[in-house]
Amino acid sequence: MWMKTVFWGLLLFMLVATTMAVEYGARSHNSGPWSWCDPATGYRVSTLTGCRAMVKLQCVGSQVPEAVLRDCCQQLANINNEWCRCGDLSSMLRSVYQELGVREGKEVLPGCLKEVMKLTAASVPEVCKVPIPNPSGDRAGVCYWAAHPDV
Repeated sequence: MWMKTVFWGLLLFMLVATTMAVEYGARSHNSGPWSWCDPATGYRVSTLTGCRAMVKLQCVGSQVPEAVLRDCCQQLANINNEWCRCGDLSSMLRSVYQELGVREGKEVLPGCLKEVMKLTAASVPEVCKVPIPNPSGDRAGVCYWAAHPDV
């Protein structure tokens, strides 16, 4: 009798686990709700031109005009999938680095270190009061990749 119970229990577990794996794309290296943000799946990454200007200005200690702040916040809020907001900010930051020819540990702009720009960009959702998911358990409103050295 207990063998039947164990068999049916394992069978039920496998059925649930398989269903969850299919639902969240467990075979993919990029599974979960954020996988919808992958350009390979047709997602169009936002250029966030307003945020690009805001981050550059803040990083060098300049005053950010209200219009630039408003544009940035609106562009970020217009990204319908909140799981994609931090990814788009990260892409924007990498494009700034590439545009300026930034290497590891260097100044991005005169008076602005790469690490400072990264932290400034990561905090844009908090500055704009735009919701983002908080999968890492870190402070809500700051992109999780701020704590990672590879961005």
